[in-house]
Amino acid sequence: MSASVNFDVSLFSQEITLAVWNETEICLIMLPGVGVFGTGQTVRALVPLLQKEGFPVQAVWGRTQEEAESLASELDIPFSTSKTDDVLLHPEVHLVCILTPPPHTRQIAVKALGIGKNVISEQAATLTDACKMVTAARYYPQLMSIMGNSLRFLPAFSYGWAWEELMGGGGLHTVGSCIIDLLSHLTGRRAVRVHGMLRTFVRQGGPAGGIRSVTADDYACFQLLMNGGVVCSVTLNFNLPGTDVHEIMLVGSSGRLIARGTELCGQRASMQVEELLLSDGGEGVGPSVRGLNSMVTQLRLSFQAQEDRRSWARHPVSMAASFEDGLYVQTVVDAIKRSNRTGEWESVEVNQTTEPCQTNTTPTVTFCIYYYKTKPINIIHLLLQ
Repeated sequence: MSASVNFDVSLFSQEITLAVWNETEICLIMLPGVGVFGTGQTVRALVPLLQKEGFPVQAVWGRTQEEAESLASELDIPFSTSKTDDVLLHPEVHLVCILTPPPHTRQIAVKALGIGKNVISEQAATLTDACKMVTAARYYPQLMSIMGNSLRFLPAFSYGWAWEELMGGGGLHTVGSCIIDLLSHLTGRRAVRVHGMLRTFVRQGGPAGGIRSVTADDYACFQLLMNGGVVCSVTLNFNLPGTDVHEIMLVGSSGRLIARGTELCGQRASMQVEELLLSDGGEGVGPSVRGLNSMVTQLRLSFQAQEDRRSWARHPVSMAASFEDGLYVQTVVDAIKRSNRTGEWESVEVNQTTEPCQTNTTPTVTFCIYYYKTKPINIIHLLLQ
């Protein structure tokens, strides 16, 4: 934290130091204690970022006590448990981050909101679970209830423009849901009809070279017809080896924009070469981690200087996906799965308890988006009429 003063530092150095220290201490004290559910790689990336921003991470939950204790020791978390209530009822936990497998998400999120905790959650396992999460969020509107899709916070996207299918696993659910949400966030549109095909090419696998039977998809190809004349074509393929490459390209009548990793480039139709518009300085990390970093920073801005550690300001996290956004995404995912079974175009009808989507005016240029993850296997085409 920096401080600006307009008097002679040599005369008041002790007073200045004390004032700045007190301001920092107050800020840190007012940030809510965090309880984390999960022990995966995302947790290992998130917890140090939270600690760096001044959030006291007070508790962690794991599927087994040994797993939780191991992570707590590794990340310097004072309390660990395999019982969900131990984290939710912890007196120093006011913000809950749910990074568990999808079947656990709804139960933890709904209970956390019910006892007055702010919640950041991953995607639910089913449409029914997503609806219950939306209902809980609406019942407690004063509490934070947002989805953990950190790609929304990546500066390049705000520059002026698992194993068992029944358990919520598969590429469509884990990665495709983030892409569906990001497309809606970038365009201000929502899908009205979808057509999709899912395949499982690798049918045996598992941790440490196991031979577990796999039913979740490792290949997904689907099209979205969105309101306002937007057409999207998405291909997700998780079977090609190689270095991760993330790229989204928007091609229009006036030129193109390319989000490549954490950088944004542009090229007008009259130009021969592209120019760098934004260099995010991601220090070699991928867009997901860089977005996670940005999201945690905005969380700090949302919670700091609040009189109550459960209170938060909405503006810093206004770009975050809400639980209702999560319900929309889950509805699209379920419609794609239905289309895979029927071979037909399927309608996307969000549960009637949700409010209708608010959309922007129809754009006047034509775009095309390409998304690559893992060299080049995930491709998204987006056409705006």
